[in-house]
Amino acid sequence: MDQILFDKPLKIDRRPLWRILADRTLRYQVIAALFIVGAGLFCLSPPSGLSHQGYHALIVFGGCVILWVSGLIPLAVTSLLAMAVIPLLGIMETKKTYALFGNEAIFFILSAFVLAAAMTGSGLSTRLARTMLVRFGRTPRSLVLTVFLLSALFSFAMSEHAVAAMMFAVVLEIVRSLELQKGKSNYGKLLFMAIGWGCVIGGIATFLGGARAPLAVGMLREATGLDFTFFEWTVAALPVVLPLLVVGFFLLGRFFPRDIDSVAPGIAFLNRQRLEMGRMNYNEKIVAVIMLLTLFGWVFLGKRFGLANIAILAVGALFVFKVVSWQAIEEYVNWGVILMYGGAITLASALEKSGAARWLAEEGLAGWLDSPFMVVAIFSLLSLLLTECISNAAVIAILMPIGMSLQQSMGIDPRVMTLTIALPAGLAFCLPMGTPANAIVFSSGYLKTREMIVPGMIIMAIAWLLFLGSAWLVWPLIGLHI
Repeated sequence: MDQILFDKPLKIDRRPLWRILADRTLRYQVIAALFIVGAGLFCLSPPSGLSHQGYHALIVFGGCVILWVSGLIPLAVTSLLAMAVIPLLGIMETKKTYALFGNEAIFFILSAFVLAAAMTGSGLSTRLARTMLVRFGRTPRSLVLTVFLLSALFSFAMSEHAVAAMMFAVVLEIVRSLELQKGKSNYGKLLFMAIGWGCVIGGIATFLGGARAPLAVGMLREATGLDFTFFEWTVAALPVVLPLLVVGFFLLGRFFPRDIDSVAPGIAFLNRQRLEMGRMNYNEKIVAVIMLLTLFGWVFLGKRFGLANIAILAVGALFVFKVVSWQAIEEYVNWGVILMYGGAITLASALEKSGAARWLAEEGLAGWLDSPFMVVAIFSLLSLLLTECISNAAVIAILMPIGMSLQQSMGIDPRVMTLTIALPAGLAFCLPMGTPANAIVFSSGYLKTREMIVPGMIIMAIAWLLFLGSAWLVWPLIGLHI
């Protein structure tokens, strides 16, 4: 008889059968318990001052929060279930519920994904990164600074996770050519952390760094009819972003002291890679022109024509000039994110129109938040802490409906409340799961979790203080009064 070989030793589970079944079915038990509790709550009468529709909307909202935080099912599926349940329970009409999925913010997010795919697919973003690193990264310090600033600046115009993936590939070329060892090289850690922090900080500066800003503005528009232009958002965010870039670079240098004297081999390797790419090709030139015209349109014409309309025209131009293919777009665009945001906007609208968000704000928070600035401080801190644990889109979906109702009773500018929730929701520095940029950096193998947490907690605290200082001192100068 041939000897049977196993790659791994065979393990026998000696626990009682009921324990094994309980462990294997835990997920289903939790979902079933959630369903039973929800059904029981539906049988109860709503609290005083809350309509039946509002009460049902709160139950659906609570269930979505639990599912978003626990991750029992994908975020997008949770949002889709919310869209189906809202009309079934009579909270909103079916036609109005599904019409919300056509919100302008959804199409802006979709178009931003396509534009980022064009920059990556054409090779334009990689060419720019290599060229800038070769030109400005001649010393260990200047190389780190260039990686840091490039990651931030690219995140002004592209989704931060796309920037992190692109910069990761380029930096990986550098660390390999410098023969930096995993777990031992401080400089290797420093380079990868520069990517993560640069993407996180730069990602909140414009609508393009992540979909959280368009999502929040879409909810603002649905609730109040107010809006942000591309320029207005950036002007409000820069008082936080610019000093945070300075502080972030200083902290990185203190926590990860440079342990090499020269980066010449890495720069030489990058230069060879850059020269092998040759001159800019047709696709790169077309993408560059379209991106420049699109940014110009967003900044100067966005209020008149609409950000989403300009973005869609830019996407159309990419296909007219055949610089992208639909197959490539299908692979790049995160359709789950699109579904997630559509459901989040719908749920927020249901809470607002049913009166549930107003009731929750007045009964749960208005009593102990006695000043507008205290509201801004608490909501920004909640957003900052929650985004380390759950998706920043889920953070906005949870806090925006409550914040929009609370601002009415406290007399806060609704645009200030939108910034209060959306900006901190992008500043996840501590944990790999906080943002895709952190996860990509952590996957390098050069960093341990504790090496991200300690400096991350310090810069997170500084970011919160900078945010509060901007809200108190700078925003009133540009017409945003608490």
